[in-house]
Amino acid sequence: MKYKEIEIGTFLERPNRFIAYVEIQGKKETVHVKNTGRCRELFYPGAPVYVQKAENPERKTAWDLIAVEKGDQIVNVDSQVPNQVVREWIASGHLFQNVSEIRPETVYGNSRFDFYVETGEGRRIFLEIKGVTLEEDGIAAFPDAPSDRAVKHVNELIRAVEEGYEAYVLFVIQMKRVRFLTPNTKTHPAFAEALQRAKEKGVHLLAYDCRVKKDAITIGKEIPVVLPEVRLKQLAAPLVEWFRKEKRDLPWRKDTTAYRVWVSEIMLQQTRVEAVKPYYNRFMKELPDVKALAGAGEDRLLKLWEGLGYYNRIRNMQKAAVQIEEEYGGKFPERYEDILRLTGIGSYTAGAIASFAYGIPKPAVDGNVLRVLARILGIWDDVLKAETKAGMEQLLELVIPPDAASDFNQGLIELGAVICLPNGEPKCSVCPVRDFCRAREEGWQEEIPIRRKQKSRRIEHRTIFVFRDGGMVAIRKRPAKGLLAGMYELPSVEGTLSQEEAVAYAKSIGLLPVRIVPMGEARHVFSHIEWQMTGYAVYVDELEKSCTEPMLFISPREIQDAYPIPSAFEAYRKYL
Repeated sequence: MKYKEIEIGTFLERPNRFIAYVEIQGKKETVHVKNTGRCRELFYPGAPVYVQKAENPERKTAWDLIAVEKGDQIVNVDSQVPNQVVREWIASGHLFQNVSEIRPETVYGNSRFDFYVETGEGRRIFLEIKGVTLEEDGIAAFPDAPSDRAVKHVNELIRAVEEGYEAYVLFVIQMKRVRFLTPNTKTHPAFAEALQRAKEKGVHLLAYDCRVKKDAITIGKEIPVVLPEVRLKQLAAPLVEWFRKEKRDLPWRKDTTAYRVWVSEIMLQQTRVEAVKPYYNRFMKELPDVKALAGAGEDRLLKLWEGLGYYNRIRNMQKAAVQIEEEYGGKFPERYEDILRLTGIGSYTAGAIASFAYGIPKPAVDGNVLRVLARILGIWDDVLKAETKAGMEQLLELVIPPDAASDFNQGLIELGAVICLPNGEPKCSVCPVRDFCRAREEGWQEEIPIRRKQKSRRIEHRTIFVFRDGGMVAIRKRPAKGLLAGMYELPSVEGTLSQEEAVAYAKSIGLLPVRIVPMGEARHVFSHIEWQMTGYAVYVDELEKSCTEPMLFISPREIQDAYPIPSAFEAYRKYL
């Protein structure tokens, strides 16, 4: 939709809902406000606004206020325009196919809906359009003032569905840069409740942002509609209270500065809590801050990480530490958006650091939280899908108590770790939020969450060697890229060799076997590969002088102190 005769002005004040004073071309003018909502976050003295010359020259107010600048974007505030742009959009082939009729302002029951649509296939559809101008931190909300009329319309749409019609509530967000839309429970909780009922009864809830210029507005892309779950709001207080009383005594909870939270959270990925404790304490002792981590040598880093696996985690941590040194003067960033920009940090880790260290109400959704939320809300969607996780993050962001963000997030994680357990019956009888759990109500605890089947791992057969010559042992460094990149390893070859073949291999690389001892079989599982291994300890004569392969010949003590050997070889370390 295009506007004509647009002028820019400066907002001065708004004495009532219907008019505002705007300075236009150096003159104070009374303008008509085409939006009766509050718009307090948009209309402030000095705000650049766009006005349109009124078509009727006899009208007392010669201008209409249609848009306002917010930061570096324009927000359209014309409450009449959403219906117009939706009609143009549907008429051009969007939303419905083969439209045969678009009828505005159609009476149904005690309401007058914005549109009635019919299609060639016989579909009969009611649409109620809601213009949205309220946005904060990328979250759009409706309404910005109590609206009993909006609740009435939603309830009538439910009745229409029961009588065989299709029904839609379509939110037109009159701006860009919105992550999702949610009903404004602070302003009008009854509307949120009505929307929840409508969704359950089959009313479609859709939201689209808009491309806005000073003289034009068109429908943009679809935006998620997120309904705040009453269950999540209700469980916040008992969850926080339980966590404060029952939380486990863990070393990283004694000092929740951002660096320490970060280190613990990265270590805890794919690793059990009890296994992490000694690693965390040793790491903090040797690398107590960002500067120490940024300047550490690779071999030392890998040695500190030895046994935790997923070694790219520590490499990315060092890259992030260098970022912090270079971009933030060595001080860990305090804004969620800046934390999320650091190498190796995703939404979970950023949310954990932001909420645990700084009290910022951002969600931290890991596997434990996915399981807890799926059971509480009765979600049957695959929790490993990105959109399922994103939806849960959006829901949580609406209900995290601002004064207890850390304890709320940690409480959800703790609940999943000690009570709402996987692979077996959860401990519902001692759960502090059992009264709010849909899965417990319906008996679904052992069926939820739903996880898609993982792809089967590729099996690799390898033969592992411990080559010994008196007090010296051979190790070698793996390539800089790929599996276990840059780590030191015991020499190995592909395939499962017999004892005779193992002797032949040793001779082929210039060694003279004196004695060979089978070390047995072992297996190690990576995320996408499984090694099935056979091992031999081969005692040789003059290891260092005769070997033709690029290996290091060092004492077992040096290996223990300085050379990081992956846990994949743990079964054979005793032969060192």
